Amino acid sequence: MSDKNSRPELPDHLSIDAKSPFYNAAIFEFEIGIRFNGKERKDVEEYCISESWIKVPAGKALDRKGNPLLMKLKGKVEAFYR
Repeated sequence: MSDKNSRPELPDHLSIDAKSPFYNAAIFEFEIGIRFNGKERKDVEEYCISESWIKVPAGKALDRKGNPLLMKLKGKVEAFYR
């Protein structure tokens, strides 16, 4: 596949929130997978590989701005392109 060469390198810390300083629009042009403690997760909002954590929504709870409340889980984090 030729687009493997054109994909940007995955960062250590990435967020899907466009207001976050860790957001990178160029990376989201490709499909990304997150493996947490050996299992693939599809609900990850933010991750940090070096600090070994992910943030996922905590049920249906929302903050005062209407965004989901996030819960931080610690464990082994791997990010990859699908």
